[in-house]
Amino acid sequence: MKALVTGGAGFIGSHVVDELLRRNYEVVVYDNLSSGFLRHLEQGLSEGRIQLIRGDILDAGTLTRAMEGTSTVFHLAANADVRGGRGDTRVDLEQNILGTHRVLEAMRTVEVSEIVFTSSATVYGEPDRFPTPEEYAPTQTSLYGASKLAAEAMIQAYGEYFGIRSYVFRFVSWIGERYSHGVVYDFVNKLRSDPNHLEILGDGNQKKSYLYVEDGIRGIFLARERIVGHKNVLNLGHLEYMNVRDLASIVCSEMGLTDVSFRFTGGPRGWLGDSPFVHLDVSKVRQAGFDPQVSIEQGIRRTVRYLLNNPWLLEARSS
Repeated sequence: MKALVTGGAGFIGSHVVDELLRRNYEVVVYDNLSSGFLRHLEQGLSEGRIQLIRGDILDAGTLTRAMEGTSTVFHLAANADVRGGRGDTRVDLEQNILGTHRVLEAMRTVEVSEIVFTSSATVYGEPDRFPTPEEYAPTQTSLYGASKLAAEAMIQAYGEYFGIRSYVFRFVSWIGERYSHGVVYDFVNKLRSDPNHLEILGDGNQKKSYLYVEDGIRGIFLARERIVGHKNVLNLGHLEYMNVRDLASIVCSEMGLTDVSFRFTGGPRGWLGDSPFVHLDVSKVRQAGFDPQVSIEQGIRRTVRYLLNNPWLLEARSS
């Protein structure tokens, strides 16, 4: 068994690599290291169990050659900055839509039959149904969400034309070890600079679901093993949710900080395109045996501890 993981040096991708190695796969990591880190792959690389190909997702030739001999592609390489599309309207088009097209074309060329794709809860825009099921018909509110939905559609079309089996996972925000961007990361960074004050985007009442990375990886592999459809679109999130104000308090507590003054920028959203409430219906993956084992609070505390014990990750993102 041999799998290729695009974005395999990143936060979630490196955990996918770990699980594949645990299952005795040969693993090819395809990553340009723009946001991933070789340190996430140290053990597998030192043992010679990972073939690392440093390449851009838009480089069709290198990507196709890297994919030869594989049976499955885990496609995680993407723009991960939900807010970035306002400043550069091409980034989501190029990295998320064209990048996915390059992956699918390479799969078609070398006849790889299965793709696992990491999509996002942002495809639902600002839903009015909670928990939000996979069948919800969304209106798009961000270029990032629109690009993920377009990539999903392309995957399904390639499945129809060329027999590629697909697992599309719509994620909530993930937290845990190797976490390198997002609200917990931002709060830790801000509080390291000023332990007395914390700026919080929005009014602090935004409610979000967060999933601990080990739970998420287990959910992906359980679904892949037990759900047998040809085109599978699955929500993957927590049964719980938490508002941002409470999340900030937990971060402060784990950092040993008291009497931190919160300052809110105001409004129901952290930024244009942000959804004030993210809570997904995970009934389908639960039927495959998935249930989160780590509470949101436990996941936040573990994430803070990891970041404090690995300041190189905070410094790498700040440089």
